[in-house]
Amino acid sequence: MLYFGDFMTRPLVVLPTFNEKENLPRILPAIRHALPSADIVVVDDISPDGTGNIAKSFAQSDEKIHVLHRNGPRGLGRAYLYGFSWALQRDYTHIFEMDADFSHQPHYLPILLDGAQEADVALGCRYMPGGGIEGWGLHRLLISKGGNAYARKVLSLPYRDLTGGFKCFQRRALEAIDFSKIRSNGYNFQIEMTWFMHNAGMSFIEIPIVFPDRTEGTSKMSATIFHEALLGVWKLRLNKD
Repeated sequence: MLYFGDFMTRPLVVLPTFNEKENLPRILPAIRHALPSADIVVVDDISPDGTGNIAKSFAQSDEKIHVLHRNGPRGLGRAYLYGFSWALQRDYTHIFEMDADFSHQPHYLPILLDGAQEADVALGCRYMPGGGIEGWGLHRLLISKGGNAYARKVLSLPYRDLTGGFKCFQRRALEAIDFSKIRSNGYNFQIEMTWFMHNAGMSFIEIPIVFPDRTEGTSKMSATIFHEALLGVWKLRLNKD
């Protein structure tokens, strides 16, 4: 546990995985090194490459690592919600979301946790001074920046990186929203979470992060996920189910 002034902090990192056998044995020690006080819950979507078994072996030797084998419909958003629900059934005070592919660099964990002492939600932001993206081609970068600008405009939100997935939530931020209203699985999942928390009156702080492209495994991005985000922001704006 950590102490911030008079407050005791018990953080949890929610780490969804699907076919991350190359990255998981490296990311777990890196998280532990960056934030030794944190527990980690690996939410594995029954990876056919054995990622879940690798996670289980780590959990057997480290009581702060937990593994959930999720056998429902696959998807990043569903995995995060599964992990968040598990966290809220326990006494964690701050809950992180991050990917297992090192695009979310573990050394930012304590910085995000510091930010979440000032606000209900600390957003890792690629599109602000001090932040950035490494290893992306121009086409992918323009799509990402354009998608963020599009979502900000449609939803009238002030945050500069609505599709980023490296965040730290105070417990009350997750408790403030109804998970059953979150319908998306891909990039729009991140937008939905921010939209509902913003409308629930939660406060936000943006933390600059550098986001390198993954070097192991394959990206989960697809045309379906991209189109989901384009249509999803209008469903949010028009309050459609």
